Amino acid sequence: MNWPQLLSTKRFSSSSNQQDIRSAFQRDYDRIIFSSPFRRLQNKTQVFPLPGSVFVHNRLTHSLEVASVGRSIAHIVSRELIKKTPSLANSAVDEIDTIVSSACLAHDLGNPPFGHSGEKAISSYFAEGEGKTLKDQIPDYQWSDLIDFEGNANAFRTLTHQFNGRRKGGFSLTYATLASLIKYPYPSFGKGDRKKYGIFYSELDSFEQLVQTCGLIKLADPGPVYARHPLVYLVEAADDISYLIMDMEDAHKLRILSTEQTELMLSAFHDKDDGEFSAYKNRIYQEVTDTNERIAFLRATAINRLVKEVSRIFVEHEEEILSGAFEGSLVDYLDPALKSAMDQCRKLSVKAIYNHPEVVKIELTGFHVLGTLMEEFSRAVLAPDTNYHRKLKSLLPDQFKPHNNAPYSQIQSVLDFISGMTDLYAMQLYKDLRGIES
Repeated sequence: MNWPQLLSTKRFSSSSNQQDIRSAFQRDYDRIIFSSPFRRLQNKTQVFPLPGSVFVHNRLTHSLEVASVGRSIAHIVSRELIKKTPSLANSAVDEIDTIVSSACLAHDLGNPPFGHSGEKAISSYFAEGEGKTLKDQIPDYQWSDLIDFEGNANAFRTLTHQFNGRRKGGFSLTYATLASLIKYPYPSFGKGDRKKYGIFYSELDSFEQLVQTCGLIKLADPGPVYARHPLVYLVEAADDISYLIMDMEDAHKLRILSTEQTELMLSAFHDKDDGEFSAYKNRIYQEVTDTNERIAFLRATAINRLVKEVSRIFVEHEEEILSGAFEGSLVDYLDPALKSAMDQCRKLSVKAIYNHPEVVKIELTGFHVLGTLMEEFSRAVLAPDTNYHRKLKSLLPDQFKPHNNAPYSQIQSVLDFISGMTDLYAMQLYKDLRGIES
């Protein structure tokens, strides 16, 4: 793969060469920021229930922070790549910070309400619930999308699909930005033993256009499985760093983790014999006595350390990445001390945070609410033979009306509608359908 082709400014499903004071990649960033799907992230669960008096992260604040971290990583990488290969100075390499921050903003646009439990709830409806009865009506290469609903694939669909009454090509982003978003560049039916995938069958043609335009390397037949766009590694690292570190801070604010536990976890990102950092920390602590501000200081220094390290790792492995031979993620290549600190955060998160009763409760709510909505609306679009289901089908917004009568297309219209809901809207619609007063 080569940088000039990878950083294509060509827009998906558009021949426009609109002149603007902004670059093509800056327009991508603005299109995402000003979009309705992006705004709706403010009412979608990240990990903890949507906040009361203590404000913890939602999908919107998480995405903004990932974009900030991603921009910092990409800025360092851009500078170092140009230093390493001076001929890149006249290419779009100096704009990869904008490309990466745009992809970071969009990385969770396909996630349904109630966090990752929403994905499981949708999948369970088809794998274990009433949706199982549809299996004989839908080919295996499409059925695999439904029994393992994937927010990553849904993000690509959200950004590229032409919904009724909307622009051709969806957001009509540049191919470079779209490609930087696809962590798993293969469809569900081609994922083999891999846990995740990044492309629904319905977007396969769009995906093929993208890989041809950006020159992504095909790794496996009959797949199709492709090498990642190099900038995906930067987006992934920004996400990994942000959610692990910020979940620590949120858990501390909610008193799930003690101050001592949190300080221990975050201080581990600095060498124990690093006298310079210890002196710096002591100076800050003498001035800052607020406990939350002290944790915020440790969080910022941990992120800063990780940003520098993953940037270095990317530049060192540039050739492997461009050849499609790089395996794993950038954080897998951290030095042992930093890798251990990340692993300890991950273990503590699973034990104390992700299995906390409040988190489990929101997951169970998601299963019940989304399972019910999937059941009701699937019946309405597939067999609107009762007055109730005809009325229910009328609630489906025009933009989500299916393009044909095939069961897969009908079901996708329901998935488009439900996955785009906020937690609050999904809950309210569930209550309305069940006659429950708020």
